[in-house]
Parts: sequence; structure tokens; C-alpha cells
Amino acid sequence: MEEITRFQHWENIYSTKELHEVGWYQRVPVTSLEMIKDLNLPKSANIIDIGGGDSFLAPILLSEGYTNITVLDLSAKAIERAKHRLGDDATKIEWIVSDILAFKPNKKYDCWHDRAAFHFLTKKDEIEKYVSISAETIKSNGQMIIGTFSLLGPKECSNLPIKQYSKELLKELFKNNFDLKEFHNPIHTTPSGFKQHFTFCGFERNTNTL
Repeated sequence: MEEITRFQHWENIYSTKELHEVGWYQRVPVTSLEMIKDLNLPKSANIIDIGGGDSFLAPILLSEGYTNITVLDLSAKAIERAKHRLGDDATKIEWIVSDILAFKPNKKYDCWHDRAAFHFLTKKDEIEKYVSISAETIKSNGQMIIGTFSLLGPKECSNLPIKQYSKELLKELFKNNFDLKEFHNPIHTTPSGFKQHFTFCGFERNTNTL
């Protein structure tokens, strides 16, 4: 799917569906929060949520005292909705409207979180570009949390094809730049009651290719 088509798709989703109507809705993103807390990052750590648009992760981190949070999303509408929900607190978060493949960061991050974007990249060149951008963007010994549909999970989401991953597949994909530290296989229940199997991996940026 070309970038403009991808953009239009997500703008339409966030223009026509309420937050609780989308399959990825989580009032409390438990796995993501627990993995971030387990990192024992300082509250001043630079944390970026890739594809985080209208999710509750950034607001919860903000409420827990984290002070340098960035949310990147392809959909301007998703970010607009999140800002509206947060009110004045929205100014405490940095918002970036961008396709992850076009992301040109102006700083490096201590923690990169992605539960929403990576598995939508199905082409070899897109996946390689993502791996490269994440490696360039995360600090030495910085952390990366990736959540994708597992091999038992759906093969598409929001009528788009996705790429399923196991722990082994993610480890192999990121091995040149990251060391696998932990993994989880949570099951997410959608608002309509469907069970979705996920693979969550926590990586640490190594110094091999810095």
C-alpha cells in the first residue's frame, strides 16, 4: 500500500469509528506498561510510542510522572482525537504526524515502543527500513518494545494484511542491532470479544554497529 493510500485509510478509520469500536482498543495497555516499568527508566527518559495516535499509553505514562513522551502516528485525525481527550495535558506530549518509514528524528530515544505499526509493514524493503530507522534512533543500550500479532494471531487488521511474528522471527530480524531481553505472548480481547494472540519482545540496543 502506498503512503498516501495508507494515510487515507487511517484517516478514514479515525474519522468514522469511535475509540471503543476499533479492535486494538485497550483502556489499560497492561503488557506495554509492565514492560516499560520493568526497565526502571528515569522519569526523564525519552520515550516514543510508534503508531500510538489515540491510544491510552502516553497519557498513562504522563500521569505516572514521565516527562519526555513522544507519540508518532500516520493519522493526523488520531492525534487530533488524542489531544482533544487530553485537554491541556496534550501540550506535555510531543506529537508527530508521520509515516514511520519517513520519520527523521531530531533526537535519540531511551525507549521505543510499538504495538501498532510494525506488523503492517509486509514488504521486505519496508521492514528493512524500519529496522534501520529504529537502530539509528535508539540510544546505545536503549530499549525497544515491539508488539505484533503472533503466528496464532490474525492475518489482517482493519482490512489490511499484516505480517505475523514469533519471538524467534523478531530476534532474527533485529539481531544485528538489538539483543533480545524478554518476550511475552499475551492475548488481547477486542471490544467485540475476539481473542487476538500477540508476540511482545523487549530488546536492548547493542553497540556492535554504532
